[in-house]
This record gives sequence, structure tokens and C-alpha cells, in this order.
Amino acid sequence: MENGVGENVAVCSTETGNGGEDVYCEESDASFADHLVVMVHGILGSASDWKYGAEQFVQMIPDKVFVHCSERNAAKTLDGVDVMGDRLAAEVLDVIKRNPSLRKISFVSHSVGGLVARYAIGKLYTPPKGGSEDDVSTNDESKGTIADLEPINFITVATPHLGSRGNKQVPFLFGVPAIESLAGRVIHLIFRRTGRHLFLTDNDEGKPPLLKRMVEDTEEFCFLSALRSFERRVAYSNVCYDHIVGWRTSSIRRNSELPKWENMVNEKYPHVVYEERCKAYDKEFFEPITENDGLDELEGL
Repeated sequence: MENGVGENVAVCSTETGNGGEDVYCEESDASFADHLVVMVHGILGSASDWKYGAEQFVQMIPDKVFVHCSERNAAKTLDGVDVMGDRLAAEVLDVIKRNPSLRKISFVSHSVGGLVARYAIGKLYTPPKGGSEDDVSTNDESKGTIADLEPINFITVATPHLGSRGNKQVPFLFGVPAIESLAGRVIHLIFRRTGRHLFLTDNDEGKPPLLKRMVEDTEEFCFLSALRSFERRVAYSNVCYDHIVGWRTSSIRRNSELPKWENMVNEKYPHVVYEERCKAYDKEFFEPITENDGLDELEGL
């Protein structure tokens, strides 16, 4: 493999009591790994969805990462983003309790799993000591923790960050307004509470839809501050052939902001056809990391 990583790294996986799966390097003591990578499946998914990806992470940086494929929401992905987020948060705390050597944390999530992870980090977030929540919201240099660990990477793949309501947010509805409107009224019959959250039709105790509340810090949880605390935040989107999650909602853009794309922008990753850094991207992240701790490999996978 590239970057001097051997192809014959022995990967060990252990099923946890709740049905999840821990993946780590068999040749090194798992207690030496200090970076927890939590992989979260999407709707109607399971821990096995991320098994191959987890093994690749461990093979690339075997002494650095301890990967946990979440399973607590398997067969329960229709209960709502908040309920699933509560379960994921509890699951993460259980993993950390079993592995006291962990010092860093990253999330890699697919589809609805990205929303679940965003809710979970809001619940697990702790502001920096000596600072208020307002300080964190206005000062990018002030970083809190996630479950008392240093937040590193928050990565989503085809996650409907803007929900599924709106024109062409769900491509297989063909962009027909009448069909899209009907879907919003009946989606709860199929996907229950999660469907209400995705189509922004939930109205718990008169509150705004959950996805709208999750774009800022609230009295209950600091969703935005939690997301900001991560050193890297990456959203991968499918520009075509994804019939469930539209390009606009997964890339957090308006229709007018969708860019033109070319066949390839990166020789190493030819499937990446467009790359854009957020406008608030801090210049310090452009500076090279002096010590190779494997984070670049983790982000590039």
C-alpha cells in the first residue's frame, strides 16, 4: 500500500455486547491506539456496512486508530434522528469506557447516519474550560471536547443535511412538485418519525423542525459549537446516480450554487470530481502537519 503501509497488516475485529464491532490491529496492543474512529451506518443499515472501510483505516494506520462500527441503531433507524442520536452518544461513551487510552475522536457517517452523528456530538460536547458557550460560538480558536476527547475529523458521505423536502432533494421523485408534496405528507407512514424529521414535518411540543434546530446552539445542546470543534469537517456528495439523497442537500448548497465539475480533480482519487473548501476555512489548516500522525491518510480514504 502507499505511504509505506504494509498490505499484510493483520486486522482483528471483535463484536461488542450491543452488536457493534471493534476493529483494530492484531499485531499491536489495542490499548496503544489513541484515536477512536466511530463509523455510523445509514437508514436500514448495520455495522457490516462499514466493515471494509474500518479494515482499510486500520491497515493504513494500524498503531493509531481504534475503529468502532456502530450498531446500536440497527433495525431501529425509523425511530427518529434524536432518539438514534441518544443511542449513539451512549454507545460512544461505552466504547470510551472500555478503552481508557483513547485521546482523540473522529466520526465517519453515511446517509442519515450523518444526522445522527451530528445530534450525538451535540449531546457529547463540552465547552472549553473557563469559557462560555458564547465564547465558543464566536472564537474559532476555542475548542471544546467530544466525550472528553479531542475532536479531529467529522466526515459525512451522502448525508441529507438539509433534509429531503424540496425540489429534487430526493431525485427518484423526478422533481415533480406534486409528487414531492405528496411524499412529505405520507412519508411518516413508511419511515415513521425519521421520515418526519427528514421532510421537516415534525412539530414536537411546538418546536421548529429538528433539522432546523440542529444548525445552531440551543438551550438543550450546542450543535453548532460541537461541529465547529472538529479540526476537519468534510461532506462528500454524489453528483449523480444517487436516487435517494440529492447533490444539493448532501453538499449543503442552493441550486444556484451547485458547481460545474470535471472528470477528475485529483489523480490519487479519480472519483472526486469537485473539491471546495468552506469560506471560513482557517488558514492554519493549510500549514503542513510537522508530525505524521496518520490524520491525512484517515481524511483521504
